[in-house]
Amino acid sequence: MSALSAGLRRALPRLNRRRVIPAAAALAVLAAAAVWAVRPAADAWTSEDLRLAGDGVELDARFYLPADRDGKVPAVLVAHGFGGTKDSVRSDAESLAEQGYAVLTYTARGFGRSTGQIHLDSPDHEVKDASLLLDWLATRPEVTTDAAGDPRVAVVGGSYGGALALLLAGQDQRVDAIVPQITWNDLGQSLVPGGVFKKSWAGYFFGNGAATLTLGGSGRGQEQGDPACGRFAEDVCKAYLQMATTGVPDETTTALLRESSPATVLDKIKAPTLLIQGAVDSLFPLSEADANAKGIAAAGTPVKVAWFTGGHDGGEGPGTDSDRVKYLTLQWLEHYLKGEGETPGDAFTWSRVAGFSAMDRDLVTNGYSADAYPGISGTGTTDVTLTGAAQPIANPPNGNPGAISSLPGIGGRLSSLLSGGVAMDIPGQHANWESAPLTGSIDVAGAPTVSLRAASPTGEATLFVKLYDVDPNGTSTLSAGLVAPIRLTGLPADVTQAQPVTVTLPAIVREIEAGHTVRITVATSDQAFLSPATPAVYTVAVESTLTLPTLAGTPIADPGSVWWYALAGVLGVIVLGLIVLLLIRRVLHRRRDVTVVGEHADTPLVVKGLRKAYGDGFVAVQEISFTVQRGQVVGLLGPNGAGKTTTLRVLMGLTQPTAGEIYVFGHRLVSGAPILSRVGALVEGPGFLPHLSGYENLKAYWLATGRPWEDARFEEALEIAGLGESVHRKTRKYSHGMRQRLAIAQAMLGLPELLVLDEPTDGLDPPQIAEMRRVLQRYATDGRAVLVSSHLLAEVEQTCTHAVVVNKGRIVASGPVNDIVGDSPSVQLDVSDVPAATRVLEELGVKSVQTEGESSLIVDMNGTARSEVVASLVTAGIGVDRLVPRRRLEDAFLSLVGDNSRGSGDR
Repeated sequence: MSALSAGLRRALPRLNRRRVIPAAAALAVLAAAAVWAVRPAADAWTSEDLRLAGDGVELDARFYLPADRDGKVPAVLVAHGFGGTKDSVRSDAESLAEQGYAVLTYTARGFGRSTGQIHLDSPDHEVKDASLLLDWLATRPEVTTDAAGDPRVAVVGGSYGGALALLLAGQDQRVDAIVPQITWNDLGQSLVPGGVFKKSWAGYFFGNGAATLTLGGSGRGQEQGDPACGRFAEDVCKAYLQMATTGVPDETTTALLRESSPATVLDKIKAPTLLIQGAVDSLFPLSEADANAKGIAAAGTPVKVAWFTGGHDGGEGPGTDSDRVKYLTLQWLEHYLKGEGETPGDAFTWSRVAGFSAMDRDLVTNGYSADAYPGISGTGTTDVTLTGAAQPIANPPNGNPGAISSLPGIGGRLSSLLSGGVAMDIPGQHANWESAPLTGSIDVAGAPTVSLRAASPTGEATLFVKLYDVDPNGTSTLSAGLVAPIRLTGLPADVTQAQPVTVTLPAIVREIEAGHTVRITVATSDQAFLSPATPAVYTVAVESTLTLPTLAGTPIADPGSVWWYALAGVLGVIVLGLIVLLLIRRVLHRRRDVTVVGEHADTPLVVKGLRKAYGDGFVAVQEISFTVQRGQVVGLLGPNGAGKTTTLRVLMGLTQPTAGEIYVFGHRLVSGAPILSRVGALVEGPGFLPHLSGYENLKAYWLATGRPWEDARFEEALEIAGLGESVHRKTRKYSHGMRQRLAIAQAMLGLPELLVLDEPTDGLDPPQIAEMRRVLQRYATDGRAVLVSSHLLAEVEQTCTHAVVVNKGRIVASGPVNDIVGDSPSVQLDVSDVPAATRVLEELGVKSVQTEGESSLIVDMNGTARSEVVASLVTAGIGVDRLVPRRRLEDAFLSLVGDNSRGSGDR
């Protein structure tokens, strides 16, 4: 068995689900680690921290060596992303050291504890620094050399580090192999695509490097350079300011960006190159890797390309996808550095999102392979006919308000959600052209093309062209949030006199299903780009034919494909893989299950035998069964740790039960089930886009559902929120209570038939709590139902018709609230003089007296006859208006759960 296969066998049991290069809230996102990292054993390597000399700077570095090496070993230089440090790539370095490589990581000049200024991977600075690091590796006795001063070395890096790998390989022929990931070809084209300035991403670049505080080798803070430029070199700072001000790079800026572009050295790269690029990337889309691949291959250098379902805008990397990319990287290094294993060849692999897993709500991807890389034009095409006349669209001044396509820097699930359907166009600022429903599915893999004609009274126009996948319910999805910006000049005032312009849209990987339609949208604004300051009205016409590139491949899960071929012969792993495939098939089958259980078809919620246990042995829910009928407000009660929140999380598909079934109007509940459209929920706190107002958040949420606007009952939801004019403020300025009220209004949009609320009064003041009580009682009319979890027992008692009391993961009582409260030795007395009555009752020897309101007392009789209590009060001259049995829900609750009312927290 090869060393790689042995390494994979050691690594696979430790693989954990991880997100593949998600974006973060600042551009430290670009400090992305390699997408294939595994968790190594702590004793598999040793490391030492160093201060190494670059070209006039000191670089903070760390050197790793495999603990079980036998003689000299090849080296890997791992470069971090923009805003990162040597620690950003620590897990990658440790994994490579475990696989038998000497690994050098370092912090690039201008970042972290390294000195110097940022020059954007300049050949005269950052690239020269990296060459000096190769000199240092050549002096290490543990590193294999090909000749004196020539280490056997590969360079691996993502984004900023990926461009460094390409530029270094083009400048220093000692590099033996490179694996650049999610990086650029031409920095000018990346930041100003189609002649339109990508202001959001460029702003993140500049903002992340503009901090004025730097740390030198001594660790002492030093102020350096112009405060407006921070750690950027002066020429880079001026270039950014020039672009951000005018929107168009001048000759000096263009030359500087060109110098930092791998496009200038592709013909000089002789190191075999594995290019890994993400399909969820509005910063460096698939076209950047395509240009790099073509340029390197033209020089006769071995090149392999792989696409994965991640990138700078987030996305998910489930096990099959990350395993594939990890395998390809290790295979590449094993062959070209260690000289082991067969030549990897130029087979192309990619993946496509197939849906959501009902087991863990992560994205499920399918992997494919083809004999050779086809580029972004695919191996075939499908033409789709669009209909629609020429239409006027308004350009707002300075692009404000701007349409939303992607949110650079937000990342993770939020960005994935956005690109999955929350993209928003501004009325009057866009026009649509749409196809008829497709008669068959189309596997799109590449860059679609369409022609348009435009007219402008100013002779110029900046447009944003998008391709939406529209399902039969009208829900539109902008794949990966990608748009094609174009700046047109020399336009006529009459669209009939305009010449057609072919627009190449960003490359995407997507299956457009049969029955869906395809929509081309042309907009005048996009919040991620800089738009013209002058308002104008353009006229746009889109030609009738949209060309979609297609690509057929072999599923990677098939025997003989690249991933499984590497593991063939490891019987246990194959068996495990087959089990996983069977589980996925079962999950997908369950998602398609639309069978309605007739006896529950008119019941909002039926929970049967629910159980939730975790892998560490903790059982959050032992066994829970209950029903919520129309017209009921059901309170879910229990001490901390009883299983309430876990039950609600299972109900909303946020986690999967170990056993049991949940039915909503007779439909078995699984993640992503269509029946969830009839459920409104607030579980685990509200989450909103901070840069949007409350009103805009509610609107974006409803648009994402794809349901008609008139069904939203928007005014009723705003009345429920009770935010007044504050609903038009940005939600980042909201207090916790304001966010809670907005979240409740969002849950009630469309007045869903079943409403599920977890602690809805959290953060509300007493008047708002009282109003919420009335809202919930009114809501459960006209056949609707409410399930509410709360720790405010008095509120539940006054609000709910029924209650389910949970303790230690089991139901200890359920039914109408009055039945649970039952009879007790407590009574409620309405009297004419509360203070006087209190003194009389205390002298009588009752157990406790509590005031409730201005004229009521709650009295624990302590065995005293009711007649004696009334007689004593009347004798004292105190009027008794009413005496009724009283057992508060709190009393019943405490008697049911006993000492377990103080728990350790739900899980």
